[in-house]
Amino acid sequence: MRHSTIALLALFLPVLAVADPLPIEQAAPGIYVHHGVHRDIDTQYGGDICNIGFIVGDQGVAVIDSGGSPKIGRQLREAIRLVTQLPILYVINTHVHPDHIFGNAAFKQDHPIFVGHERLAAAMLQRQDSYLHHQNDWVGIDATGSELIPPTLAVKDRQTLDLGGRMLQLRAYPTAHTNNDLTVLDSNTGTLWTGDLLFVDRTPSIDGDIKGWLNVIASLRLIDAKRAIPGHGLVPEDWKAALDKEQRYLSNLLDQVRAAIAQGHTMEQTMDAANPDERSQWLLFDIINRRNINTIFPSLEWE
Repeated sequence: MRHSTIALLALFLPVLAVADPLPIEQAAPGIYVHHGVHRDIDTQYGGDICNIGFIVGDQGVAVIDSGGSPKIGRQLREAIRLVTQLPILYVINTHVHPDHIFGNAAFKQDHPIFVGHERLAAAMLQRQDSYLHHQNDWVGIDATGSELIPPTLAVKDRQTLDLGGRMLQLRAYPTAHTNNDLTVLDSNTGTLWTGDLLFVDRTPSIDGDIKGWLNVIASLRLIDAKRAIPGHGLVPEDWKAALDKEQRYLSNLLDQVRAAIAQGHTMEQTMDAANPDERSQWLLFDIINRRNINTIFPSLEWE
């Protein structure tokens, strides 16, 4: 009986020890993406609202964003291990937002190089108290073990990483979606990871400078990429058409807020009225559009 019990336990213990890997899809050879769901961060979002994933080379793996909690990071790591046992060499954060960075802790055991924009470390430090204070509200029990891990490799302008037979071209941008946006271009497949410089379906959210973002969109158009993986939303068939839609939203918002200020409208009046033609085009519009106006109105008053 004792041996039978031990044998039975042996059958179940390996199953219990394995986490639930995130579902992923292969966007191109060696390029794996997990798509987050469309929830607002202030509604107990659960840590899984943005696109995260990884790139596999001959010598190792680069993680592109790690999710909004250590649990999501662990599930991403499990998904990686279903694909390859190669070492995880890099964890690249495209910007500072909590849904993209709190999974970093799950990869500490791999001793990767953490990579980000040259301004990412300062942004993490500036927001650390607020992010950690709100993390329990955002993701509940999954907040356990949350910490902000700054980059050990800071990208000032451009940086090339070699995964073995696969070169990644990293580029840091002036203030746009945030003041620490970074893109990753896989040269082998022409796949561009945009971070939140590109939103698909979900209303673009502004945490930097709307005029700067429009300038960066113009520079993104010049990149010779076959496909783009947005920070939120499905991988579009035509990524530059998706960029057109985002540009239209931001341009319309900028024009209408400027007009409201010129007419003497208050910020609250503008939040209630601006950009109505875009409402049917985007998810979470009523929440995020108001938040965007709250962000850009004060600076535009001083143009």
